[in-house]
Amino acid sequence: MNRTPASLQTKSHYQILDGLRGVAALIVVMFHTFEPYSKGDHSKQILNHGYLAVDFFFLLSGFVVAYAYDDRWGKMSQWDFYKRRLIRLQPMVIMGSIIGAALFYFQTGPAFPLIAGTPVWKMLLVMLVGFTLVPLLPSMDIRGWNEMHPLDGPAWSLFFEYIANILYAVGIRKLSNKALGIFVFLSAVLLVHLALASPNGDVIGGWSIDKEQLHIGFARLLYPFFAGMLLMRIGKRIHLPGSFAICSLLVIVSLCMPRIGGSHQLWMNGLYESFCIIVLFPLIVAIGAGERTSGNFQTKLSKLLGDISYPLYITHYPLIYIYTAWVVRDKVPAGRGAVAGVLLFIASVTIAYACLKLYDEPVRAWLSRRFLGKTTS
Repeated sequence: MNRTPASLQTKSHYQILDGLRGVAALIVVMFHTFEPYSKGDHSKQILNHGYLAVDFFFLLSGFVVAYAYDDRWGKMSQWDFYKRRLIRLQPMVIMGSIIGAALFYFQTGPAFPLIAGTPVWKMLLVMLVGFTLVPLLPSMDIRGWNEMHPLDGPAWSLFFEYIANILYAVGIRKLSNKALGIFVFLSAVLLVHLALASPNGDVIGGWSIDKEQLHIGFARLLYPFFAGMLLMRIGKRIHLPGSFAICSLLVIVSLCMPRIGGSHQLWMNGLYESFCIIVLFPLIVAIGAGERTSGNFQTKLSKLLGDISYPLYITHYPLIYIYTAWVVRDKVPAGRGAVAGVLLFIASVTIAYACLKLYDEPVRAWLSRRFLGKTTS
């Protein structure tokens, strides 16, 4: 077995950034729980900007990938990089697809018109394809929402995450800071154009394989991921006392902000989202990265939130499908659905923690010993 050289041993984590990922993941669950009551109207979503957590995740990923791997390429091949990223991400992709398949037929109802007519063999085929993160074309949809991963909707962002990792490995990592800055600037222009020109005045989308949705997905991916990479490289850090609390508050406020402007001022909401992604989120990361160590309680809390963030994000949505089907089918008012929503939130966190401890960590440890000779970062 090839042993991983000492230079590739796991680096220390940015604890606060790990914790902030967890804070955003919790908001995502709440956002998706409230979403059925908007009836598809973006302006009526209760936690209106919760979807921007995806853009925040992309920024964090770019920062962390550059931190973990920029100085390792002299002793690491592209395949070594891909192995490490697959070991880190792929086990929970598989688990998310399994959970989605197990709960699929509990989601039947008017909200998902294709489920009732979907044979088991086709659902299982979609599950197996989901294991690979290969996106499905709309012609293979089994739900009715044209998702590229109809058993586990949020996997669309992992598909784009993998694309960003490939782009990083094949060449963007080699760019100078100046060239990377130009690329990031052009990506920001693409993002602003999307936000201001969108017919809905927001950046929602990216989960289907068609021209419009791919445009949205790439616009949402390129700026934050590579801006995170550039932010790590230039070493800009902001040192503030109580940075975890400050950053958590900024994340919560930005993701829970009510809709900006009305139906005739869509550009205002687009401008707000552009500001969040281009300015505010990098500022939050710069503050969070400015404090590497913290008090014992904060350290434990940040680690817990960081540990469950990815399992929570990738496993909660099958429960949301069930909840959405119930709300739409029975025309459940928000007040009546609140208790079930709280139970869904608790169940989502419980499932995520169980998956982390009973599956994800043991599987990653085994894969790392088998293919890397160590525990992966």
